[in-house]
Amino acid sequence: MQVPSSSYSAKSDAAYFVKAALVGLLVGALATGFHTGLEFLFAEYAALRTALGTGFLPYAVSMAISALCVTGAFFLVQRVAPEAAGSGIQEIEGAMEDKRPLHPVPVLVAKFFGGLLALGSGLVLGREGPTIHMGAMTAEAIARSRPHSPDEHKGLLAAGAAAGLAAAFNAPLAAILFIVEETRRQFPFGYRTYMAVIIASILSAAVTEQLTHVGPPLLVEVSYVPIWSFLLLAILGFFLGGLGVLFNRALIMTMDLFLKIPKGMRWLPALAVGAATGILLNAFPDATGGGEDLVHGLIASKYGILALLLMTLLRFGGVLFSYASGVPGGIFAPMLSIATCAGLAFGVLFVSYLPIEDEFRAACAVAAMGGFFAASVRAPMVGVVLVMELTGAYALIMPVLVTCTTASLTAHHLGGRPIYEELLERTLRLAGEKEDSEPDDKTPVQLGTRES
Repeated sequence: MQVPSSSYSAKSDAAYFVKAALVGLLVGALATGFHTGLEFLFAEYAALRTALGTGFLPYAVSMAISALCVTGAFFLVQRVAPEAAGSGIQEIEGAMEDKRPLHPVPVLVAKFFGGLLALGSGLVLGREGPTIHMGAMTAEAIARSRPHSPDEHKGLLAAGAAAGLAAAFNAPLAAILFIVEETRRQFPFGYRTYMAVIIASILSAAVTEQLTHVGPPLLVEVSYVPIWSFLLLAILGFFLGGLGVLFNRALIMTMDLFLKIPKGMRWLPALAVGAATGILLNAFPDATGGGEDLVHGLIASKYGILALLLMTLLRFGGVLFSYASGVPGGIFAPMLSIATCAGLAFGVLFVSYLPIEDEFRAACAVAAMGGFFAASVRAPMVGVVLVMELTGAYALIMPVLVTCTTASLTAHHLGGRPIYEELLERTLRLAGEKEDSEPDDKTPVQLGTRES
């Protein structure tokens, strides 16, 4: 008796979705382990600095520890998996275009342990970069268990990346939309692939929430802002659009600047950035770290405009040098903290001179997070949803939409380009130059096939 083709389709769908579910569960557990390791390192490092007391000693010890950790992370990445440097999102997009290699085990090792060393030392980098890249590599390892069509293989790769983002911020909806907006050129939209992304994102966030018992990580309570203040939020979006374009160009320039250092000496920036971070951990701790735990405290504080602008400048420069040093780490979280500082400064200015409630400060901070993200990444809807899931400030969805839209339009008209598009082009250019000068036997693995 011949079995109807629909039965084959249903069984095939079920098998594919089971793989997506497995990806979500594994990535959620892996990301939770990574986050727990970071929290342990942060706590132990802070306790050590406190125990050392005041004076020169804590500065010297912090300089030494952070410098050694960042340099160690640099060498680990260079020796094990050079593509593990940075956030890895551009690597995933390149792999989905069959232009970048896929080496799951080396990347997982370098990203996990290199990320612990780099982020645990206090660099201005986010944990979402490593979890997104590790998520994709976990999915790649699972996908190789049996042959898939190229589209289905790419779908699982995207599901792993989405699961990594969902676990990093407990934001499954933003993770799904990130695939829709950010990888729209590479992602093969279809029933199976889209559902796989949704399944993996939900389960990854569920595992993370169950294991860590956290809700919105940056909970902000703002009930209402007047409609007339939307004009001010549009002006804020205009400035954030320019800041986003500046950030993207400055990041690429800094990376190119470090690349001019002779190859055998490229560990020096990592050493210097680590030492500087060690100093800041004692002198100005709010200028260090990814900023995930900083945002809520900033909004609740009463910092003046000058202090907020100084913090904006320090964190802006910090993420440029931290990312360009060649260690694992993301830019999402630092961007949110930079935007929070800038948005609060904007809000404090207008609260001081206009008849508007003090809540407007917090509204500006929340809207700025979405606006800066939209201007740099050029994914405005992801910016809106990510901020809503992170802060729980759903009453501000209209103000955030206004700021994100204005910021994205401004960045477009200033000639800015999406940051990961620029990073991918740079990566491919450098890879091409390397192949021309130093032939490499590591060829890209074509999606949809298994390595021999």
